[in-house]
Amino acid sequence: MTHQSERTFAEGLKDRAAQHLSDLIAFDTVSRNGNRPLIDHMAAYLGELGARITILPDETGAKANLIAAFGPEAVAGVVWSGHTDVVPADEPEWISNPFVAEVRDGKLYGRGACDMKGFAACAMAVAPDLAAAKLSRPVYLCFSYDEEVGCLGAPAIAQHLAALPVPPEFAIIGEPSMMKLVTGQKGKIAMRAQVTGTSGHSSFAPEHVNAIEYAAQAIAKISERGQRYEVEGPFDADFTVPHATMLATMIKGGVATNVTPESCGFTFELRSISEMDPDADMAELLAEIEADVSAPMAEKVAGTGITFERIFAYPAMGEARNTAGFTRYAHLLPEWGGKVSYGSEGGVFEQIGGIPSVIVGPGSIAQAHRPNEYVELDQLGLCVDFLRDIIGYLAEQPAAASA
Repeated sequence: MTHQSERTFAEGLKDRAAQHLSDLIAFDTVSRNGNRPLIDHMAAYLGELGARITILPDETGAKANLIAAFGPEAVAGVVWSGHTDVVPADEPEWISNPFVAEVRDGKLYGRGACDMKGFAACAMAVAPDLAAAKLSRPVYLCFSYDEEVGCLGAPAIAQHLAALPVPPEFAIIGEPSMMKLVTGQKGKIAMRAQVTGTSGHSSFAPEHVNAIEYAAQAIAKISERGQRYEVEGPFDADFTVPHATMLATMIKGGVATNVTPESCGFTFELRSISEMDPDADMAELLAEIEADVSAPMAEKVAGTGITFERIFAYPAMGEARNTAGFTRYAHLLPEWGGKVSYGSEGGVFEQIGGIPSVIVGPGSIAQAHRPNEYVELDQLGLCVDFLRDIIGYLAEQPAAASA
């Protein structure tokens, strides 16, 4: 193939990825909705190419994960992973329909364009190459539901892959990284607290249990623990914020300016690094709040206090660079871009599936979760080139005799 024909072919693949992305954006897969129509669309396309299709629905059937496998089954393969849900697009600042893709000035706009239907579109664009290649190892295209609300779908995928006779040895998570290699991601525990006090006319405040004031005491302890992480660590300098963080994020309480509030609710989060035991840290904090804040409330008036609910949690993604899977594909991976504080399903694949993971995907996280979200078309081109390099490498290798 001449240089000119190679460039023409590459442009054609980029256009194909953009078309697939336009199709995917048209499915309104905001997490509050179902994603099954999109999953069925992808499954039909990949199945027609010869992929082995597995659909893992949730209990309602309105949402599902998709696993599409190409290549042999008796050797350890590589996962290409992404999520299909998107955050809401209710902001008035959108200048075009968020669920109708629009190309302007080399950028494709639409909800999910970079986070992260762009990666799924690139995988679909190169899927015919996957189908045509004589792969020495399998490639698993895995697409989940409800990543944006706590990585709820990915555990079922990780469990399914781990139960295969020969599980995959490596996973590439296509979160937006400007096509740079990311080798770490923080974990998260999101919590909800409900503070129950007693109410009455505020002129008799000493007789009451002020839910907002006791909530403030609990939040102060959350803030203090966050400040301790800044000083005591543990630390990982590869992150832009090189330590864990903990903070309150939302609060609501009270009914009137002259009524002692009997109720207050707030949420808070812990973002952890892989060197920590986040569950132990959270348990320690809750025990401290129980002893120093909730117990004194109950001593004053029985039945008052603070209760906690875990909203969701996902694990941190640890270091994959010393693993066999990473070593196999290291020469194909792009320039290293550090570690990120945002969440991904990489930690789920690592912790639940035992599959070392990295992040490489098109677009910038700075465009995610914002009105007028976009991905640069050139980023789609870089992604399809990267995925085709993996296909070419696997097609060139002799058939693997074992995992």
